[in-house]
Amino acid sequence: MQSFYPSQIIEYLYCPRYTYFEYVLRIPQYEDKFYKVTRGREIHNEKLEQNKAYLRKKIGVKNKWVDQYLGVEGLRGKIDEVLELGDNSFAPLDYKFAYWKDRVYDTYKQQLYCYAVLIEENFHAKVNKGFLVYTRSKHKLIEVSIPPEAKKEIKASMEKMLVIIQQNKFPKATTFKKRCVNCTYRNICIK
Repeated sequence: MQSFYPSQIIEYLYCPRYTYFEYVLRIPQYEDKFYKVTRGREIHNEKLEQNKAYLRKKIGVKNKWVDQYLGVEGLRGKIDEVLELGDNSFAPLDYKFAYWKDRVYDTYKQQLYCYAVLIEENFHAKVNKGFLVYTRSKHKLIEVSIPPEAKKEIKASMEKMLVIIQQNKFPKATTFKKRCVNCTYRNICIK
């Protein structure tokens, strides 16, 4: 069965045509050229080395697993930190090379939702929330609620992505046209 990374599900939710161009036509994005992507990966690796033994007691962390690669049917990914909390629930923590701007972007939430699915199925524990660390805002820690319906949306998106791939189906573009401005596929996409 086809298996997706959280970033690919996020791209699908951003615009379903990402899935079509990447998997059906097999046109790569070449996102490594973007400074923020490269710098974000560097910061990510630094943080993982610096914080290996640190437990965030203020948010009730009693145990953690760093840089965890997890997989379930249809979904796989590497989570910066899997946290076990005092109430025996678990939570993903993800470092972002970004500034805190008084709101959590949908793409960040969706990534945490994907991680919640992975953690629940691999650790057999409940995931009700996740955490984001904004490295460019003095490592500001933000808690994000993860409702059950969000995890269901992730699973439904994976099924829709499979339909696009298996049936070579050209999906409708996003209705948010501002998203097209910086899209890596804008020159070949029929709007």
